[in-house]
Amino acid sequence: MSRSVSSVSSSRFGSFFARLLAILSVAVTIVMVDSVNAEAEAANPKYAGIVVDAKTGNVLYSENADRLQYPASLTKMMTLYMTFEALEQGRIRLDTPVPFSAYASAQAPTKLGVRAGGTITVEQGILGLVTLSANDAATALGEMLGGGSEDRFAQLMTAKAHALGMTRTTYRNANGLPNTAQMTTARDQARLGIALRQHFPQYYGYFSTRAFKFGSRTIRSHNRLVGSVRGVDGIKTGYTRAAGFNLVSSVQVDGKSIVGVVMGGASTPARDAQMRNLIATYLPKASNRGGSSALIAQAAPAPTMIETPAPVQPKKAQQMAKTITAAQPVSAAAADLSLPHKGPLPDARYQVAETEVAYAETAAPKSDNPLVAQPMPAPTKVKTMTFKQQAAVAAPKPTPASMPSEQGDTSVDNVTTASTTPSPTRAASTSNGPTGWVVQVGVSPSRQMAMDLLESARSKGGKALASAKPFAVAYAAGGDQLYRARFGGFDDQRHAVNACKALKKAGIKCWAAAQ
Repeated sequence: MSRSVSSVSSSRFGSFFARLLAILSVAVTIVMVDSVNAEAEAANPKYAGIVVDAKTGNVLYSENADRLQYPASLTKMMTLYMTFEALEQGRIRLDTPVPFSAYASAQAPTKLGVRAGGTITVEQGILGLVTLSANDAATALGEMLGGGSEDRFAQLMTAKAHALGMTRTTYRNANGLPNTAQMTTARDQARLGIALRQHFPQYYGYFSTRAFKFGSRTIRSHNRLVGSVRGVDGIKTGYTRAAGFNLVSSVQVDGKSIVGVVMGGASTPARDAQMRNLIATYLPKASNRGGSSALIAQAAPAPTMIETPAPVQPKKAQQMAKTITAAQPVSAAAADLSLPHKGPLPDARYQVAETEVAYAETAAPKSDNPLVAQPMPAPTKVKTMTFKQQAAVAAPKPTPASMPSEQGDTSVDNVTTASTTPSPTRAASTSNGPTGWVVQVGVSPSRQMAMDLLESARSKGGKALASAKPFAVAYAAGGDQLYRARFGGFDDQRHAVNACKALKKAGIKCWAAAQ
């Protein structure tokens, strides 16, 4: 009897030991394969990568991080940023219907497959972007938020990117389908990843969605690291033939937080293996103390709220688009110190030009009678040129051989340039206003609104703004003229920063920078 029990025990132990060896063997094989894939990926000529400590802004790893790359579906991260911002501002709701135009419905896969004239909710659109990377849903959201025009939305996306410090990023569509003018860098995508998490914690959880139900379909996420790598809570994958395999990942473990970017991957397994390798290597080096709660500073709010009906109709949507202002620059610290900019800027042919003309408060004499309208300087003249016209002046157009071959490739429709010549009958200056340090408090669609914003800020700033000089800087962006509301006349950085601190205590968002 004892021999029988002993034999059974030995058999069970042997079986358990065999299973353990098999599991260990598989684990070792996976590690070896991941290591080989990661090494091959690092040697890939298209490869670019970066890892940033999301608490401190310190760059823990960087390779080709400032080289211009195609974003592919990482573009949808900015589409989602704009959507979250509209939700936060109350312009749309999660249950707001999103109409599908024939153009949106015709976008190349992957897609939800909604027919022209159909609708989905904003929440379904968000889920479609974070899981399936649905191109049709991205375009539909872009058209709705851009007043019926994806081109207009792309201009707003680019303005927002630059406001967040993504100075090397240019958008031309809402979904990331191939366009040679649509460029970004790994560093810019890391900045956007941090901004999404910090600015919209109430919506960021959508990025960890692993599957959702759409009609009779269960749509599962393309992001294979969510749920398989400890601490990964998003963010986005992307692929086109020209871009390669892209991935932005956010990781939060044991009080440490990093954002990693891999671009130009040779394959999905190689890209994912490289990201696993980066997480394993650099997460232990991240800080678990302190850090800024707002590493990427938010832009100051627009002076007026925008009310958007649901669903958005074409005429009303056009009116809505006219009231959307371009975003403000981030703080100098967030833009320049946390994630330093390096490398070349994108091709000038593909940029929406911004030309500033400063208007000082004392540029024209004022009436003592408050009922008499005050004189305003003439706006800059903006000339819009087609891409072909602009390319003919600036540089030769890309050759057909350089154009991506995937379905959905589009051309650039317009590039806007601005004249710097003010009306001779006005006292406007073509400079950027007072030299030295300035404090910006917002952006307005008219000079008068900008000056009103400054007057309101001065009344709350107290002694810190006693000797400051308010002025409005006009600039052209996407065919529109906007005005940056700024205070100048600060002797040094300390005075400008102190003034900004005083404004922030009074509830006014601002940033200080050298003029």
